[in-house]
Amino acid sequence: MKISVIIPTYNEANHIEECLDSLSTQTYKDYEVIVIDDGSTDKTLSIIKSKKVKAYSQTHLGAGSARNLGSKHAQGEILVFVDADMIVSQNYLEEISKPIINKESKGTFTTNEVVLNYDNIWAKLYNWEYVSEKTKFRIPSNHPQTAKVFRAILKSEFDRVGGYDEVGYGEDWTLSKKLKYNATSTKALVLHKNPSSLCQVFHQSSWVATRTFKLGGFGRIIALIRASLPISLIFAIIGSIKYQNLPYLIFKLVFDFGLFYGIIKYWITGSYAQ
Repeated sequence: MKISVIIPTYNEANHIEECLDSLSTQTYKDYEVIVIDDGSTDKTLSIIKSKKVKAYSQTHLGAGSARNLGSKHAQGEILVFVDADMIVSQNYLEEISKPIINKESKGTFTTNEVVLNYDNIWAKLYNWEYVSEKTKFRIPSNHPQTAKVFRAILKSEFDRVGGYDEVGYGEDWTLSKKLKYNATSTKALVLHKNPSSLCQVFHQSSWVATRTFKLGGFGRIIALIRASLPISLIFAIIGSIKYQNLPYLIFKLVFDFGLFYGIIKYWITGSYAQ
């Protein structure tokens, strides 16, 4: 079965070349790589065009829109979604697609996702916050064998439900909601970069703030209060004691300020774009 690898990019000049290079040496041979540039203002697009991949561009509409556009150009029977800051193992495509090819699953994800820059203090702390435990794996150790996020899926299934909803952070959860089933696990190895500076932590958390909240607008208000400075400071102190790590206090304040800013910005602009 032919695989179409789809990569959305937005100002990823520092990452995209490593990602594409890792995809150029796969053990699985029948695949194409499609990169959708989502309105980058840096050198991302010129780097993409220098590689042997299919390259398309659009105005800045967000990752969900970029992935949907990529799927329209895909010729493969299986879609594999890769982030620009990922470096995949040589057998990644083979492992992530195996249950689909064997008709054991219609879509998969991997529990073997490792933080590439774990030696960076902010990337490390971001992961602890992300998975709520001290680990270099981006998937918690107690994670079930299914997930709402698909890394690979039959194109026919993707097209059947119209692809991703074009919303902000968490758009990759919308697919499982419409399909009414989750992805099944694999052990395909992928290295994934976390934010490696306080500026990047702030930027990432402000994007996280565009996600859909369970209680809608009321849930967004609760999150805003939770991210406010007095409450954030309390949780920052508790977390620094829990992890026995003083820099966590600074990290948590910056992370929550990003959430606070992102929620306010979303209310003012209504924009989902990163």
